[in-house]
Amino acid sequence: MISVSNRVKNISYAIREVVVYARGLEKKGIKVLKMNIGDPIAYDFDTPLHIKEALYKAVLNKNNGYAPSEGYVELREEIAKREKRRNGMSYNVDDICITTGVTEGLQIFLSACLNEGDELLVPGPTYPPYNLITSFNGAKPIPYATLEEHNWQPDVDDIRKKINDRTKGIVVINPNNPTGALYSKKTLKEIIDVAGEHNVLVVSDEIYDDILFDAPHTSTASLAKDVPVLTLNGFSKVYLVPGWRVGYALFHNPNGELNELKDAFLRIARARLCANSVCQLAMVEALRGSQEHIKEMVEKLKKRRDFAYKRINEIEGLSTRKPEGAFYIFPKIEKNAWKSDKEFVLDVLNEAHVLFVHGSGFCEKYGKNHFRAVILPPIEMMEEVFNRLEAFMKKR
Repeated sequence: MISVSNRVKNISYAIREVVVYARGLEKKGIKVLKMNIGDPIAYDFDTPLHIKEALYKAVLNKNNGYAPSEGYVELREEIAKREKRRNGMSYNVDDICITTGVTEGLQIFLSACLNEGDELLVPGPTYPPYNLITSFNGAKPIPYATLEEHNWQPDVDDIRKKINDRTKGIVVINPNNPTGALYSKKTLKEIIDVAGEHNVLVVSDEIYDDILFDAPHTSTASLAKDVPVLTLNGFSKVYLVPGWRVGYALFHNPNGELNELKDAFLRIARARLCANSVCQLAMVEALRGSQEHIKEMVEKLKKRRDFAYKRINEIEGLSTRKPEGAFYIFPKIEKNAWKSDKEFVLDVLNEAHVLFVHGSGFCEKYGKNHFRAVILPPIEMMEEVFNRLEAFMKKR
């Protein structure tokens, strides 16, 4: 038997691992209603036609070779224009690197930044790769509390308590996956101030920045002034192209503190060659073309958010806060009929044939006794989902 690296022994990814259990039922001919994965295309959303046509045109025009490792200049210019228009930020194209989705940007950043024994402060609960990739690099993810009673806003006092001389950065995911929280300007400014006091980087994941239901989004870097911020963003969610895997990293580097990190980031980017060439060119047209689909998507999602919020809170033994962005909701399991939230999720799957993701998969400490559901399905499907869930809960 060929042994595996010690680095991979504890790797698990809750969002996709629960699918393995669902497939077991599907092999028996049982239909499972899936509420587990943030892929709009799996439901009744579709990539806008002009973006599909841009991809087809890019292929026909023989753009099928390698792209520059940092990404096509045309795309980086359009991203810089969006940042100026939307967030008032002035980025040079050299401050932008195109990545194979936000997750690759995160992988490159953590590989460039972390040494064994370093620590990264991550929101609890958080998107799992922030924990996984940090641990893979021999460093330690340290979850900081987010307060459910305050609609999952970060607990800045807890960040202050946990930051130390091993801390390499503070991660912000806004809007948040898995809670759907939208962070206030006040909260963001306080986090920036803590980072500035301790001379650490803020890492701001803003992949859901245009999926907003009640209030506008504030980009972290727009408040940062002299504090360095690495913003991670991409096209998967807002432009309905999750499988195309195009993301980008933005370096807000006011006093040159990120020069060494940016150089390391780009060296790793060169080592992995490039992000998808034709998909990059399609994203140029996505930014230049009609944005009407965003408004239509958000209007549809807001109705679904409202339905899910109301319906979950009607089920005895469950409660939830109202998400303000992204396309997730993170209910609390009030009943104590299960040993763990994972046991709850698997019981729901086996008895009601509905698939959620257990909250502890997003954070053992701050995600336990919760589960994540998407608000992407049509209301008719969610009605069936929550009817089944209510019947399941009544048996307990």
